[in-house]
Amino acid sequence: MLAQLNTVPRGWTNYFRYSSASATFGYLRHFIWWRVFRWLRRKHPRTSRKQLRCQYQPASGKVWHADGGVELFDPTKVTVIRYRWRGYDIPTPWDQPVTLQAA
Repeated sequence: MLAQLNTVPRGWTNYFRYSSASATFGYLRHFIWWRVFRWLRRKHPRTSRKQLRCQYQPASGKVWHADGGVELFDPTKVTVIRYRWRGYDIPTPWDQPVTLQAA
């Protein structure tokens, strides 16, 4: 499920990383983590939170969902790049030199 779920936030963050969306990425990280955790609680109703954390927490000690070598995508690790002013060197259709043809 994590491999299928990762495609949506990865594509969304790659599209919006050229704006000032780092706070939104933090909210998205929080939202995804709790949705997956609630899904795990419904999937394993008699398992305690500590047992779920031990089962789905990576060996590195991070508190982030992983299973079978697939780790849940973390939107806050996407670098946000603001649009840079590139000057007047960008050609536009209106900047083409006008050539007058002799009649």
